[in-house]
Amino acid sequence: MDWKGLSKERIELALPLLIVKGSRGFLACGYVDVETCNKTGEACAIVRGVKSHEDMLGADVQAVSREAENLGVRPGMKGRDALEIFR
Repeated sequence: MDWKGLSKERIELALPLLIVKGSRGFLACGYVDVETCNKTGEACAIVRGVKSHEDMLGADVQAVSREAENLGVRPGMKGRDALEIFR
C-alpha cells in the first residue's frame, strides 16, 4: 500500500484506536461513531475487528457516514478501496 497522502494515527487502549485520514475523509476502527460524523458532516467509514493499519486495508467497511456515501463509499467494500476515495 502506498500511504502517500494519508496520515495514520494509533492510540493504545484496551484495543488500539486506529484512524487513517485522507484529504476527503477517514477510515476508522469501531471506536468511532458514524452518527457523530453525520452530525459534524465528516466523511468516515468504519471497519471492525482490526488491530493494525494494515488489517484495515483488507477489512470490509461496516458503516459509512452520509458524506462518505456521497463520495461513493459503501458498506461491504474493502478498507483499501475506501481509502482511495478518501485520499
